[in-house]
Amino acid sequence: MTETALSARTGIADKALVRSFSYIGGKWRAAANGETFPVCDPADGAELGHVASLSAEESSAAVDAAQAAFAAWAGMLPQQRAAILRRWFELQLEHKEDLARIMVLEQGKPLSEARGEIDYGAAFVEFYAEEAKRPNIEGVTSHLPDAEVELWREPVGVAALITPWNFPSAMLTRKAAAALAAGCTVVAHPSAETPFSALALAELAERAGFPPGVFNVVTGNAPAIVAPWTRDTRVRALSFTGSTEVGKLLYRQSADTVKHLVMELGGHAPVIVFKGCDLDKAVSETIKAKFATSGQDCLGANRIYVERPIYAEFCARFTAAAQALTIGKGMEDCDLGPLMNEKAVQKQEEHVADALAKGATLACGGKRHPLGPLFFEPTVLTDVPADACIMSEETFGPVAPITPFDTEEEAVARANDSEYGLVAYVHSQDPRRIYRLSRALQYGMVAVNRTKVTGAPIPFGGTKQSGLGREGARLGMEEFTEVKYVCRDWA
Repeated sequence: MTETALSARTGIADKALVRSFSYIGGKWRAAANGETFPVCDPADGAELGHVASLSAEESSAAVDAAQAAFAAWAGMLPQQRAAILRRWFELQLEHKEDLARIMVLEQGKPLSEARGEIDYGAAFVEFYAEEAKRPNIEGVTSHLPDAEVELWREPVGVAALITPWNFPSAMLTRKAAAALAAGCTVVAHPSAETPFSALALAELAERAGFPPGVFNVVTGNAPAIVAPWTRDTRVRALSFTGSTEVGKLLYRQSADTVKHLVMELGGHAPVIVFKGCDLDKAVSETIKAKFATSGQDCLGANRIYVERPIYAEFCARFTAAAQALTIGKGMEDCDLGPLMNEKAVQKQEEHVADALAKGATLACGGKRHPLGPLFFEPTVLTDVPADACIMSEETFGPVAPITPFDTEEEAVARANDSEYGLVAYVHSQDPRRIYRLSRALQYGMVAVNRTKVTGAPIPFGGTKQSGLGREGARLGMEEFTEVKYVCRDWA
């Protein structure tokens, strides 16, 4: 299909938002050899369009452009950078419906979730437009006679951003806004499965007034695009969201050039439900934690531990709520859309089969949905044993394993028995227990009696093999800065 065909299919008002070329140095660029790759709708497999597949040499050209633009961008008054970021934010909200519809077709998530993602992603741009004005010099009491001591925050240089398919808009804005506010220039590589969202953001960045070379989006095969960036000494920071396996690879590849690394990697979130909690709320919030984005979320609930006295009632209510979820194509604004690809569906099937073989009970679902090959029924497994694969591997889909526990100590130990440490969910009305678990759980984030905890003002990130660094909050901007210490004697 052509760009016009995609525009017609999405029904977007501003057809210029549909771009199929990379954006480098303020220009839209096709691959020199003419190579492209197809992008398909996961709901029905229909081809949405072809996007330029650039070479390693062309990827390096994006770094050339970013490096050339760096000094002028870093040297701008913070208020000037803030004004451009603010305009980018405003444009994202003005084109919210168009951006959401593009996302639905290439990613598959329900339209209401896509609209929510645009709001969420734009909020980071607004936040960092304000933070851009406040990279203040910090005075330090001198330890030397007749000396003045200051600490300066300076941008590291070119920042490489590598973003995933499950949140194709928000993960780019969260990273880019922080880097740009700090004074860095950016080269970004979106997932080949969802490039249109990133290219639409590049179109809006151009309209917002970013100078050429400040914000670049390079599409193509990930190894060809990213490998030159990991080797390039001009790329001083690399921010990645994706699997722990790929994160480790990028970690190794970046070692020789000693880059600043920000990595939001895999998750395996436990939910711990204690007797005496608000059971209705625990069920509804755990449904959200499990099935948002059709379960394709690093914050998704992967292991549900329920105290034995309320176990049967929780399982019954949770299963009924899961069965009530609607499944459909994203434009129908259902509860669950398709999974991203065949590999994702196969993982659901493998985890279900393994759990059942080891003694779990299938409460509902467990198979593909008649709507299409990438649709999977919301699935609930009960009495799941600890040795089932789903209890140690990230599922990234709509399969919920539930198992009972007897003591607080047991629940904490089982929740912490993971290589991951991104987020944990707790449901309890006991303030002392809430405090104990908030301290004892080895996770970067703990949500108590709720699911939604993320947003622009908070530092998002995990411990152990769930990543390095933080995104959001002032810490997110500081990841893209170096501290310079100045010791000055006026004599």
